[in-house]
Amino acid sequence: MEILAPIFGFFTSFILVYYLSALNRSNIFLALFFLCCNLIVLVYFGLHFSNNQFWEAIFFVHFLPLSYIIGPLLFIYVRTTISDNKNFKKTDWLHFIPAFLILLATLPYTSLPFSKKFEIAHQIVKITENYTLNFYFISFEFILYSRSVHLIIYAIFSFFYFRHSTKKIINTYGIVPTNHLIINRWINILIIIQLLIASNSLGHMATLYHKFSILGIQGTDLFSELYFFRICGGAFVIQNFILFLFPKILYGNISYEVIKEKEGIIDEIKLIIAKKDTITSISENLDITLKPYLETLPFIKQGFSLSQMSFDLKISERILSNYFNKILSKTFGEWKNDQRINYVCQIIEQGKAKDITIEAISINAGFVSRSKFIDAFKERKGVTPSSYIKGLAEIEK
Repeated sequence: MEILAPIFGFFTSFILVYYLSALNRSNIFLALFFLCCNLIVLVYFGLHFSNNQFWEAIFFVHFLPLSYIIGPLLFIYVRTTISDNKNFKKTDWLHFIPAFLILLATLPYTSLPFSKKFEIAHQIVKITENYTLNFYFISFEFILYSRSVHLIIYAIFSFFYFRHSTKKIINTYGIVPTNHLIINRWINILIIIQLLIASNSLGHMATLYHKFSILGIQGTDLFSELYFFRICGGAFVIQNFILFLFPKILYGNISYEVIKEKEGIIDEIKLIIAKKDTITSISENLDITLKPYLETLPFIKQGFSLSQMSFDLKISERILSNYFNKILSKTFGEWKNDQRINYVCQIIEQGKAKDITIEAISINAGFVSRSKFIDAFKERKGVTPSSYIKGLAEIEK
């Protein structure tokens, strides 16, 4: 039954990879993060639940470097989520030096014949639980301790990096970035889960080498092997399920940026002069892209949002926001209501609205209430929908 946990985890990783190309490149790092987490769950299964000596030999040491990859991937995901630059930097390779060093250190075991690994792994995991092996330049004990400390450091660093970056944005623009609440909750949940896993792992590793008690409770009781694997494996699995509670994160359909109010005329002139070709190019490309999209009438659906439009078109929210604010000189909400009112006028002119009420027309056009529809219609046409319909009827006579 436990094997279903990592299989489900690989499924969630696949979903992240599948949708990462749509919008948000930071999903690449989130997908890799989840992949590593679920590989570790698979390691737990192979070592302690499968009771299969073959899998014990495979998972005993070979996957130790993974524990030193989770922390860096978490941090890089957090950084690229809140940054405009979502690319992997050359300097980011420095974060993976510990994983590379562990890979080198464990060569005395990984380079052994498989039959020998088979014997060693089963002897240690199922019989002696004496985790001592000859590695290059470091001990097995150091690896088991340091991997937990390594993850704790990266989790704490990611937490403060996110806080610092958010405060910096607020100090610069005076407002909180869009989608702050969702991303803040999601990142905090990820960090808390990693801290829970790492601290529990650290406690269990300590029981393998030392005898200690906390508030009179023996360490072996508090951090028993059963609790250790259930808590760590369970936390990774819960992490997979929590991801489905954040659909915008899951499908990469989210951004962390400040949607600024219209800038002063001087700033707008500077922007146009500096990026004239780019803006023209974006406008032309979006005009071409939007034409067939608008023919499907997505704007008449209640709840139609910039995020949904971004997801449908596979274009980032930032580009769409700039298109509306800079090129069309209107907000997304204003543009959406323009499309809805134009649609209503079209069906009225075609005689399709004669036998339905104003309220029904407003619902069919995507408005949440009759009053909002009337206000939006009057703002654009100068008259109420009823007056507009009567005016057309008189013209036809």
